[in-house]
Amino acid sequence: MGHNMKRHHFSVACYYLMVLVIVVLLSGCAHKPLALWNDQAPAKKALVDYVRTVTGRNSPDYIPIENRIAVFDFDGTLFLETAPTYFDWQLFEHRVLEDPGYKATDEQLAAARASRGGKFPKLDNDRERMVAEAYCGMTLGEFDAFIRQFMSENQPGFVGLKRGDAYYRPMLEVIDYLRRNGFTVYVISGTDRLTMRPLTAVLRLPLTQIIGSDGTVVASGQNGKDGLEYVFDRGDKLLLGGTNLVKNLQMNKVSIIVREIGLQPVLAFGNTMSDASMLNYAINGNQYKALGFMLLCDDLSREYGNTEKAEQMLINCQKYGWVPVSMRDDWKTIYGEGVAKKASVK
Repeated sequence: MGHNMKRHHFSVACYYLMVLVIVVLLSGCAHKPLALWNDQAPAKKALVDYVRTVTGRNSPDYIPIENRIAVFDFDGTLFLETAPTYFDWQLFEHRVLEDPGYKATDEQLAAARASRGGKFPKLDNDRERMVAEAYCGMTLGEFDAFIRQFMSENQPGFVGLKRGDAYYRPMLEVIDYLRRNGFTVYVISGTDRLTMRPLTAVLRLPLTQIIGSDGTVVASGQNGKDGLEYVFDRGDKLLLGGTNLVKNLQMNKVSIIVREIGLQPVLAFGNTMSDASMLNYAINGNQYKALGFMLLCDDLSREYGNTEKAEQMLINCQKYGWVPVSMRDDWKTIYGEGVAKKASVK
């Protein structure tokens, strides 16, 4: 009887030990950082090593949780910008060329038709003025609904992808990974702030952490009066004023970080030289260990990459001390399963 009891206890102990091992293994798999990144990717190693170093309590490079600020560009860093162009400009084309309720100007029509014909729009003041004017008089609710409807359409150039779902899945992993390690994440985009809000809902970030370019917002009863002279009153609705205030690129990104965050970032992610100031601000003169990462648009099979631009960005990474991220070599997927690039973006 005693021998059988001992054997029973031994079996029970082995069972619980096996369960414990399985739980530990599954837990480790569930929290394996950056699973959509190739294990040997240098950028993955750099980021994981960095996070481990700055979050370790006994590390000389420890960063207090309130100072763990990470900033991300949006278009081309988190989200598709190459099929065939930026989301906000495709939205503008849709407004000008396809919205029966809008009467476009000749200038807007010419710009939209030129880009539909393959001419990439310049990121200049005329572009921003035309975009702002295209939605002048819309209520904030009408504008939000207009964006969401556009997001639900199929994304040109791909099979199995909606416009609003065109996120780089490995970069979404980065955001989740950083948040789990106590970082506060901000999106610092050249796209209009109000355009960004419905588009970035998937990131699960507070709206105060979604920072873009800005245009005027006015009251429906304001009738051209200066904001200092008008009191918002009962019955007023908020309307888009149709005037661009600031394009949030290059040094403007640094300025807006100073104004709206008030802390120097320790991590910054971008993809073009319009993000250079933001990355350089993060990694230079920082009291804490800091890194900047630049995406290389070098994937020609799963994305509409550009080898020449990617090679030039690699040179810039070496020049400025940024960590390059190869979309081609570092990522197991870009848009996830079931998404395929078409032979043409049209």
